[in-house]
Formats: sequence, C-alpha cells, structure tokens
Amino acid sequence: MPPGPSGAPAPDRTPTGPASAAPGASAGAGASAGVGASARGPLAGAPRQQAGRDLLARGWALRARRRARRWVRRAWYAVAWLWRRSLLVRSVAITVATSGLAVAVIGTAVMISISNNVYAQRRDQIEAESARATVVAQGIFDAATAASDNNQTELETLQSEAQEAILSNTTSPGGTSIAIERSPGQSSPQTLQNLASQDFPDAVITDALRREVGRDTGRLSLQPVRLEDGGRSEPGLAVGSVLQVPSAGQYELYIVYDLSDAQQTLDFVSQTLSIGGVALIVLIALVTSLVVRLVVVPIRGAAETSRKIAAGRLDERIPVRGHDDIAILARSFNDMADAVSRQITQLAELSRVQQRFVSDVSHELRTPLTTIRLAGDMLFDSRHAFEPSVGRSAELLHAQVERFELLLADLLEISRYDAQAVQLDTQPVVPASLAADIVEEFQPLAERAGTELQLVTPGGHTTMQLDAKRIRRILRNLVGNAIEHGDAKPVQVVVDSDARSVAIAVRDQGVGMPPEDAARVFDRFWRADPSRRRTIGGTGLGLAISLGDANLHGGRIDVWSRPGEGSTFVLTLPRGESLGTATSAIPLPDLDDAYDGPRAVREDD
Repeated sequence: MPPGPSGAPAPDRTPTGPASAAPGASAGAGASAGVGASARGPLAGAPRQQAGRDLLARGWALRARRRARRWVRRAWYAVAWLWRRSLLVRSVAITVATSGLAVAVIGTAVMISISNNVYAQRRDQIEAESARATVVAQGIFDAATAASDNNQTELETLQSEAQEAILSNTTSPGGTSIAIERSPGQSSPQTLQNLASQDFPDAVITDALRREVGRDTGRLSLQPVRLEDGGRSEPGLAVGSVLQVPSAGQYELYIVYDLSDAQQTLDFVSQTLSIGGVALIVLIALVTSLVVRLVVVPIRGAAETSRKIAAGRLDERIPVRGHDDIAILARSFNDMADAVSRQITQLAELSRVQQRFVSDVSHELRTPLTTIRLAGDMLFDSRHAFEPSVGRSAELLHAQVERFELLLADLLEISRYDAQAVQLDTQPVVPASLAADIVEEFQPLAERAGTELQLVTPGGHTTMQLDAKRIRRILRNLVGNAIEHGDAKPVQVVVDSDARSVAIAVRDQGVGMPPEDAARVFDRFWRADPSRRRTIGGTGLGLAISLGDANLHGGRIDVWSRPGEGSTFVLTLPRGESLGTATSAIPLPDLDDAYDGPRAVREDD
C-alpha cells in the first residue's frame, strides 16, 4: 500500500461492500458446495444401499412367515379332516393321549419314590460310615499319650494314621475325599498342619457347614453338594465332625462323598422307565387300532353296502362271519335289506300296474269319449231347437265332455311322466315373446274376470332351446290360476334374466295361501280350498304337470304366498345344461318372509 501525503498509509480504495464480497462469497460457496457434494456422494449412497438390503431382508422374512403359516394351516386342516372323518384316528389318538398321561404320572411317581429311597439309603450308609470313621480317628488320637513331651513328629504320625483309618472305613463307590482342618480360635502348645486329600473340593464346604461343625454339638453335620468332574456336575454329600487331638486342640473332619454312582443308577432307572413307557404307549396304540379296526371295518362294509342299496343294487348284502355282535348286526341288516327289497319290489310292481291301468284306461276311454263328444256336439249345435231345460242339459253335457277330455289328456301325460317316457322337442324360443303371447291369449279371460294383466320384460329377450309346447302349458297354468284366484286385482307377468338363467314370474294379489298350503300346491289333485268353485275349469293336475315340465328342462318352479297378499310363482330355466338353477334371476324370499313383488315391477312403480 503506497504512503499518503503526510506519510500515513493511504486508505484502501478497494470496495468492501456487499457487491465486492458477493463474487468471492459465491465462488467460495460454490467451491465448498462442490467439495461437499463430491465428499457426500459415496457416503450418501451407503445408507441407501443398507436401507435397500434391510427392506429386502424384511421382505424375505415376511414371505417366510407367510409360507410357514400356510404350511401350519394346511397341516392343521389335514389333522382336523382326519379327526372328523376317521373313527380309528380319534380312538387311537384319545387312547394314546390318556395312556401317555397315565404312564407319565405313574412313571414320575415311581421315579420320585425310587430317588427318595436310593438317596435315603445312601444317606444312612454315609452317616453310619462317617460316624464310624470319626470314632476310629478319635480313638487313634485318644490312644496317644497326652503328656507334654509329645513332639510334632508323633502328632503328624498320628494324623497320617487317622487319615488312613478314615479312608479304610469309607467305602463309597464314587470316591471319598477327606480334610482335617484346625478349628479357628484354638490356642495349644502344639499344632498340626491342615491335611486334605489331593482332590478334595474345598469350595463345596460352605460357611454354614463350618459354623455348624464348629459348634461341636456331638452330632454329624451333613450337607448336599455338587461336585465338578470334567465339566460335568455330579451330586455329592459333605459330612463334618469334630476331632479332639491331645496337646493340639480341636480339629474339624470333613468327608465328601461322591454320589455319581447313585445318580447313574437313577439315570438308568429313568431311562428304563422312559423306554418302557414309550414301548407301552406304542403297544397300547397298536392294540387299540387293532380292536377299533375289528369294529370299524364291519361298519365301513355296512356303510358301503347301504350306499350300493341306495343306488339301486338291492341284491347287495353284508358278509356274515362268526356269531358275535358284529355278525348279529350283519344278519339283522341283511334281514332288513331283504324286507326293504321286497317292499320296494312290491311297490314298484304296484306302481307299474297302476301306471299301466291309468294308461290303458285312458286309451280305452278315448274311443267311447270320441263317440260321446260327437253326439254331444250335435246336441249342443241343436240346443236352440230344444226346450229350455233340454238345451241347458246339452250345454252342461258339452262342458263336462270338454273337461273330461282335458282330464283324460292330463292323466295320459302323468302316466308318461311316471313311466319316464317323456322327451323334449326343443326349438329356438324367445321367452319374452312367449310370455307376451300367453298374456295376449288370456287377455279376454282377464277382461271378463275384471283383472288387469300387466307384462314387464326387462330380460328374457335371448333365444333359448326350449320345448315351446311345454313352456306354454306351464305359463297357461300359472296365468290361469292367477286370474282365477286374483280377486279381480292386477296380475303381473315379469320376465327377467341374468348370466345363468331366465326367470318368468306370475304374481297375483288375491286371497293367497298359508305356508303349509303353499308347500303342497304341486301335489296331484290337491286344492287349498276344496269348497272354492272353479271358474275356468282345471283338472287338479296342472301344477304337477307344470313342475314336471320345468324339471324336464333342468329348471324349477318356486312359490311364495301369504293370506291376503296374493301368490307369486317363478319359473326358472337355465341358459345352458351345465349352468343349473342354483340361483334365479327373480329370487323369492322364504315363505315366512314378506315380499313386495319382483324387482322390475318395483322399479316401474
């Protein structure tokens, strides 16, 4: 910086405002941002990779859990299916479960009793040996001279002799360790060094046992312990007593007995009981399965024979073997099957006789009926030339002859159904058009009865292969009955369809029927009200024949009725042979439920 006029430094003319600082700051910020971005790039990618790996691991875990749940569910369903379907599986499972529980309880009780007995015997044996060893050791010390001139060497010799005597009087198969330790707080002219076996487990001698022994009660002190042997923990028993050594004071004798041999015995007994229990359960399962099979196999044979008899094979019988209860059941079943077979044969023969009788009578009556019809027609045509009473008789004769012809035709049709000699003569038919023709046909009768016939066809405009003659007969019966029992109220004919079926409903709002009568409307010659006079004829066989025609097409006729609310009959026809009529395009509620008509009629209202 050059000096000013007065020799002072010249002021700095470089701008120092924000304008001059901005480029440097922006450059620095850009550089630092670039450096930061380049520095954070690899570090920022690592968490994303870890998150991806975590997400993948969670996805694998979720799929594994779903697969495991699916396997468990399938296994449970299989077991439940076997439990429900197989008496043998249930019997064996229940027997094995109860037997296993009993064997476990008894085995546990026996094992506890054996363990207590073995431990009690070993405890008594150890206590007796320890008492004897203590007496022998004390006798050795008491036999020594108690004079003050006993030197240290003689005391140590006595100590060694006592140790050998103790070891010789303890005969534990698992091994014995001893220790002779000076009691704390003793003051005597001479002392003996603490003596212990090479492998004596000093850590198992607890302070509680030492305090108990130090009180010198004159009795042995026993304490169960655990001995470490090559990483294994074996049971043991520590015994403590007091020895009085002349000129040396009081010493404590500890004998540790290894009870691993008793534990091995108990393990062997436990293993034997376990193997015996498992073998016993398996044997019980085998015996149970054999016994149950002796009962289940004949039952399955009886069930299979019953299915064959139900399928029409009336000569099937259950094989009879022996004279036990199963054989008695088989003979009784066979006797019952013989009686049922005879009854079915007699009924079938009687049915054939009746069918033949109806058919023969119907055919034989046609010839005289034709003659009567010709004569009746002549009289009916000439009724105006007769006296009024004779003319009225001619009219009655003509009407009854026509009704008799209808009855004879229906009887012949029923006999064909009974003989299963009915065949369909199908042709392309549009159900909606067919229903329109029937409504137009019955329009004059409806006008005379004061009934308004309404036709609603939201569906049924497709072409189907139907026997048009039989479908017309069904609709004539349904529409005619609706007009007769409708009490001059409107009658709706509704045609609707869905993907599986086409339905035609005929609804009146007349007297209706109770549910018990509605369930019998398709019976032959049955009338809900026998006193009610027919206004449009009828033979009492119309609905029975209509139901047969519907069943012949693979369809059905449903009915709903309630007193005072009218009746609704729905003819449902399948669109194809394989579709069936499990559902209808115009569903009906149960007989006990309310009903306000087909949906198409409600929407129009």
